[in-house]
Amino acid sequence: MTSDVNQECRFFVSYSGVKLPFNLVNPIPAEGLSHRNTFIRAYFSKAGTLSGFDKVVYGEVELSHRYEYHDNGVLRRAEIVMLDEEPAELIFDNAAGPMKVAGIAGQEGS
Repeated sequence: MTSDVNQECRFFVSYSGVKLPFNLVNPIPAEGLSHRNTFIRAYFSKAGTLSGFDKVVYGEVELSHRYEYHDNGVLRRAEIVMLDEEPAELIFDNAAGPMKVAGIAGQEGS
């Protein structure tokens, strides 16, 4: 997955939708984080594309998404990690159709 280094980091209250990549909503200025127990820390490429986010709850990362895209801008791969669960990988064709769902450690599923 793409490294979060050298990417723009922005903060949000939450996300909406069920389709990947999630839609992040209600931006928060960095100086407003001290008043929040839960927030989304999002990473954007230099072109402004969402490359991933972490849902932070009471200082711990509860959920992480990392995204890769096809050359046409359509989601190609999503890596999803939830606290206390096995990581999952979703692969999409260049028309955003699901191709494969697998555990990161190679456990196949669908």
